[in-house]
Amino acid sequence: MKCSKFFLFVLSCVISLNIFGQKIPSEKVLAINDLVNYLKPEVVQELGGAKAITNAKLAQYFRDKFAERYFYDWKNNDARFKEYNTIYPNAKSAHTNNALDHMAKFGAVTPWKLPFNYQNGEPVNAYALRHLARQHKMVDIAFYYNYQNKDTEYLNYFKDQLKSLNTSLVANKYETIDDGNGVYEAFRSGYRILNWLEIHNLFLGEKDYSDFDQLLTIATLLQHASNLYKTNAEFVPGNHQTRGMSALAMVSILFRDFKDSDQWNKRAMSTIQEHLSREINKDGFQFERSVHYHISDIDNYFYVYQLSKNNNVKIDPLWESKLRSLFETLPKIAYPDKSAPVFSDDTNNPWAEKNNISGALTLGYLLFEDPEMGYFANNYVPSGIYWFLNDAQLKLLNNIKTKTPDFKSVSFPETGYYIMREGWKKDDKVMAISNGLDPFKPDHQHGDMLGIQAMANGQVILPNYQVRYSLKDYEFFKNSMVKNVALVDNELQGKGYGGNQGGSGFGKFKSLPQPKNITWNTNNNLDLYIGSHNGFENVGVKYSRQVIYLRNDFWIVKDNFSSSAPHTYKQVWQGHYSLENAPDLLRATFADGSGSDIYQLKSANSVISSGKDGKQWNVVSKNKQSNYSFISTIVPFKTFDQRIDKDKKNPKIKDWDINDSKWKIDGAQPISVTKENLALFFSVKNVAKDNIQLNFAEEADVFVKLETNKISIQSLSENDLKMNFINLNTKKSIIFKPGEQIEFEIK
Repeated sequence: MKCSKFFLFVLSCVISLNIFGQKIPSEKVLAINDLVNYLKPEVVQELGGAKAITNAKLAQYFRDKFAERYFYDWKNNDARFKEYNTIYPNAKSAHTNNALDHMAKFGAVTPWKLPFNYQNGEPVNAYALRHLARQHKMVDIAFYYNYQNKDTEYLNYFKDQLKSLNTSLVANKYETIDDGNGVYEAFRSGYRILNWLEIHNLFLGEKDYSDFDQLLTIATLLQHASNLYKTNAEFVPGNHQTRGMSALAMVSILFRDFKDSDQWNKRAMSTIQEHLSREINKDGFQFERSVHYHISDIDNYFYVYQLSKNNNVKIDPLWESKLRSLFETLPKIAYPDKSAPVFSDDTNNPWAEKNNISGALTLGYLLFEDPEMGYFANNYVPSGIYWFLNDAQLKLLNNIKTKTPDFKSVSFPETGYYIMREGWKKDDKVMAISNGLDPFKPDHQHGDMLGIQAMANGQVILPNYQVRYSLKDYEFFKNSMVKNVALVDNELQGKGYGGNQGGSGFGKFKSLPQPKNITWNTNNNLDLYIGSHNGFENVGVKYSRQVIYLRNDFWIVKDNFSSSAPHTYKQVWQGHYSLENAPDLLRATFADGSGSDIYQLKSANSVISSGKDGKQWNVVSKNKQSNYSFISTIVPFKTFDQRIDKDKKNPKIKDWDINDSKWKIDGAQPISVTKENLALFFSVKNVAKDNIQLNFAEEADVFVKLETNKISIQSLSENDLKMNFINLNTKKSIIFKPGEQIEFEIK
């Protein structure tokens, strides 16, 4: 009896550890006649027993199940295709160009291992091999088949290319992960599954897509799933595994008739949930800090979420809350024109200065029917998403409910993004500040610590730029010369750049600065952000940046450098700015007459203009300084008469006076910015007016609001600030934290 109990205990452990493993092989595609042997017993019974299951019967069974389980019923393909052409009249041209490009480059029967040549004799590079592996343009060929009156040449092209991969698998002639461009790597395999499932569904009603063809596609997808299961036993951070596990979950739901599908589903869903838990920060931003990868993760999770809902598969509540947070994040970073800033490796449109987020938020609206998402939504979805929505969702597009967001300035403290926002009118001002670094996978991070971007009057006045891995300028556009940052000497933030093993063009930095967020504070008068990073400590320089938004007016950026030795300190400003009063006034103007001035409140030494690939920037320098602070104003103007008067020594900025205050101030080089009862003081030791004195233990940056019976003082300094407040017989000693605001009664 004891032995029997022990045996049962060991057996249960073996089963729980899955030592017996999956049944469907990962290294070969099952023969069509063998598929029946891997069906669940209840499915075999439903089909009348193993001996009664012919290929025709099995193919019909899966056609019926696919109609029930997929995103929409394939029997509606022709009607959908007709509607698709009406909604997306330009899609035909795009699909045709992509299809012809792919077929011109690669034969239907193609190698899957480098080196090999395109059909024109030129060598295939790693970037192209990776895209071949993803099979994106094979979807275009499936559409081209329809545009060409269902010419079987194009259906056969798909079938033959699929077979060529299976042949390469058996012959072991395909790119592996060790080669750096693994054809069965999770990201590429996952995309291939997604694309082949769409193609399979598009072809299911076609007479030339035979029972055998359909079952071969299914067998191939099962092999892919088996491989994903085998090679993803452990969590790996990043969107590559997420893409693969999304595909594994889809196969496990669509083909849950097979014995291995339950363990595939368990592995896929648990791993995806781990990605959701670990890679969607508490503030709702995807951990790689890029809009491109943020939206890419939305897609990864969406396919599984949508398919699970369609098939009544239970989903953990964490899924919905995390997925929703991904959508809710996008409005928070948005510009007033409903686009978004460019963050790190955003790659859709190289050199573009904004991101289109309307497609993602249209999808969010269809999932959650949130009017705030509806504010950003279109009455159509991106053409690719159309084929993954059900009919009820498509009907929702005809009556989108909208609500203008009511939030203004927001922060993402875990991710390290800070958004200063005036409002949602088309001319309103927005600035995005970046000071974050993922500790586990900073691969997509750029050299832009404490970089800023801004929009005003509908124009991007301080841009950042999208990139493309395959372009030769990628490394350059990934680093600091094309960011709105401060630099020291010839130091860039990103150091030790190296390309990836496969040579596809993607690369990352060996080291980046470590950020420190000091304070974020918003009130009715101003927004304040203060941060620092250690990017120049290798040359003995400490650095911090203060950003102040004087609500509805303009920004002040103060860059602080300290060192025991002299250096050249720099600010880099992106955009097509002319040198109006070099080096202290830069000006950009736009087609509608609006513009932006960058004005130095302390005179610099020089400014140098540079450019690349149609983009321009200016580098303002202060030479041979040990301790120095730039104090720069960024002043958008709607019309020419609101610009800064370059001929005045201390010109007014909007309604603010520069160094023309009724307050008495002193310090090594004090600066005042005042308007009515409001004042900002920089580098002051003592501030006095009437019966009020503010005395500081060290030079301070403060904001002061003076009213009839009270005075409000806010620290703008990066360190704790000790102040003595004196008013007639009243004397108080106060220590301010950065950003802290204290109010005193006055006599």
